[in-house]
Amino acid sequence: MTLTPSRATGTRVSGALRLPSAGLRDQHDRPLRDLRISVTDRCNFRCVYCMPRAVFGRDYAFLDRDELLSFDEIERIARIAVAHGVRKLRLTGGEPLLRRGIEELIARLSALRTPTDERVEIALTTNGSALAVKAQALKEAGLDRLTVSVDTLDDELFQRMNDVRFPVSRVLQGIDAAHAVGIGPIKINMVVKRGLNDHEIEAMATRFRGTPYTLRFIEYMDVGTSNGWELDEVVPSAEIVDRVGALFPLEPVGATVTGETAQRWRYADGSGEIGLISSVTNTFCGTCNRARISTEGRLFTCLFATEGHDLRALLRGGASDDELSRAMAGIWGARDDRYSEIRSALTPELRAARQRIEMSYIGG
Repeated sequence: MTLTPSRATGTRVSGALRLPSAGLRDQHDRPLRDLRISVTDRCNFRCVYCMPRAVFGRDYAFLDRDELLSFDEIERIARIAVAHGVRKLRLTGGEPLLRRGIEELIARLSALRTPTDERVEIALTTNGSALAVKAQALKEAGLDRLTVSVDTLDDELFQRMNDVRFPVSRVLQGIDAAHAVGIGPIKINMVVKRGLNDHEIEAMATRFRGTPYTLRFIEYMDVGTSNGWELDEVVPSAEIVDRVGALFPLEPVGATVTGETAQRWRYADGSGEIGLISSVTNTFCGTCNRARISTEGRLFTCLFATEGHDLRALLRGGASDDELSRAMAGIWGARDDRYSEIRSALTPELRAARQRIEMSYIGG
């Protein structure tokens, strides 16, 4: 897609690119605050809702190494994004801990500063398989926040869902290791699919209540097309709140920051809280402030996008920081995405026909 520059310009000063504007706004006056960067398209799991083996099998053609953004290129994009108002950088995949030298990249991003010399928050989403081994190095590199996918505590079901026979106990050990070295907050994400793992809702709430971790239930989403999404497989967040609340009384908690994806509920006895990410039944497009960079450098302004904007071509074509800055500002300024809000207006045939980007390609 052709990139349209805006009038934003800037110069690099002491590791920060200083721009004359206070930040970007899209067509619905939403700022850019959160940039999610996919560092690899590979994963060692074959989860049924994300990278099913039937699609991502032995013969699947993953990207060659030279097609991936280098750490220099990622750092450069991140620096410009921070100058434009981004305050959180999240590394995703695929499985980001498979990217060789990921600790070096985290250290580089952790050193970035806003134009007012503030530190940027560095987060990472992982399946947790390598967490026990890497937790200390990730902390030392500057990782702040961590999100780990745990869709069930039933080991047989967990191994069936990841489809590589990886035991849930090793993921739980990794979570505890990350907490022990001081990474936090740590959030546990459970994607709930009716007929597959929805019977585990109460067990998950019981296991993580009273721990240092926040459990978040995620409605099964129609990201991409490879997971064969059907609306009747979605367990609405309202049902989850009712079921957890029947065991442990809950109280609603207001959002702490604009654009927060999860609705928060705390246990009435003070033993922690849960989150509900409801992109199907209770959309949050109106405050969405997130953009995504794919593994090979395409900028996507929505998780449900049909196409991205090629920043790698600019990076490798000799574009200056000013040119890259103008392109990114123009992309965000033209943004009009609100797919989740209009999903219910689409017939099943139209939803199926819409060519969405796979979650494994741009991260969750």
